[in-house]
Amino acid sequence: MSPAPPAPAAPEPLSVVGIGADGWDGLPPVSRQALSAAEVLIGGARQLALLPAECTGERVPWPSPLRPAVPGLLAAYAGRRVCVLASGDPMFYGIGRTLTEVIQEQAATGAGETAGGPPAPGLRILPHPSSVSHACARLGWPLEDTEVVTLVGRPAENLLRALYDGRRVLVLSAGARTPAEVAALLRAHGFGPTRIRVLEQLGGPREKTAEGTAEDWDLPPGDPLNVLALDCRRAPGTPPLSTVPGLPDAAYEHDGQLTKRHVRAATLAALAPAPGELLWDIGGGSGSIAIEWLRAHRGCRAVSVERDPVRAERIGRNARTLGVPGLRVVTGPAPAALDGLPTPDAVFIGGGLTAPGLLAACWAALPAGGRLVANTVTLESEALLADWYRRHGGELVRLAVAHAVPVGGFTGWRQAMPVTQWSAVKPPATSPSPTAVPQETEQP
Repeated sequence: MSPAPPAPAAPEPLSVVGIGADGWDGLPPVSRQALSAAEVLIGGARQLALLPAECTGERVPWPSPLRPAVPGLLAAYAGRRVCVLASGDPMFYGIGRTLTEVIQEQAATGAGETAGGPPAPGLRILPHPSSVSHACARLGWPLEDTEVVTLVGRPAENLLRALYDGRRVLVLSAGARTPAEVAALLRAHGFGPTRIRVLEQLGGPREKTAEGTAEDWDLPPGDPLNVLALDCRRAPGTPPLSTVPGLPDAAYEHDGQLTKRHVRAATLAALAPAPGELLWDIGGGSGSIAIEWLRAHRGCRAVSVERDPVRAERIGRNARTLGVPGLRVVTGPAPAALDGLPTPDAVFIGGGLTAPGLLAACWAALPAGGRLVANTVTLESEALLADWYRRHGGELVRLAVAHAVPVGGFTGWRQAMPVTQWSAVKPPATSPSPTAVPQETEQP
């Protein structure tokens, strides 16, 4: 009987080593060992320059753009001992996340399963203290109470949603010009008194701190490796913006096509945004529903569909002003403009409700458990919603708001147009459609 063939050798693990501004001297023995043994060293030019001559592996700088190049690099050096360099903690806004996602996607594709779940096979991550940990240590700020915003490869307007009087914010800088850019942004949005400290080369021998306030910032660009520490202070007269839905109408640029504040708050409550979920906001108008959906959690995603190009541009401006520049705006009429959009978790229809096939297309696009909310002020659309309520259940409500206004020398109520709102949760395909929700009776 012939001996069994030897088992194939296990693939070499891919190591990801976090390194700080202190370079080789700040690395623990396990990280040094991984770097010394590597046949291929991949990283940014600054990181590779921190390694001594004893790290003899082939040095490969990251190409730009980085993410599309990762699968090709992994394939090109498969079977060799590869070590990837990362700044600080690789899993904190670092390359560790990208590598994990790519390897998980490849493994899931090969197994015919969904990506995600357990750690990526064959990936070993060796972290180093992050710049945020160093910054909090220098400042005496509790890490768990400190907001962190990254501007690396992201619009500066992402910072705006984190600005609240008295809040401490750390900003991961995109380079030497980021401090001046942030100072200008703070001045433009009513946070000129904010104290800014620029912490350069944290943890390294060239560590340095510069500071000032946003309103008088005139320091020249310094080291590109920096973190900004903001002690947020709102200028007198700057209106505060709440963290919950229902921002003041004046916070939006609009031409009258705006879901008003009180109705907007009720609408977002019915839509029930949750981290990671995607909203379709159809008939975006000024974008208020999609914007406040995104403000609910930084993991939320949204697409605003607006047929009018002028309004579509206005939606983009509102999104940037209110700190959610990642809002995707699609210009075109629905339902045609919905083709090719990713599957939503919730849909809001604020305009064009009577467009042929729109409600049916939105309902069909939702998965089981998805939510649909539609608002209208016209009798024709109200009749349509009443029919869908009869067939699919859910909740049909009328929202009426009145405002106190001067009446001569007195004060009276001015009634806004009532809004009819239908909201429903899509049931599983195997379950019968729910019947209308019965009216609650008042208990004696």
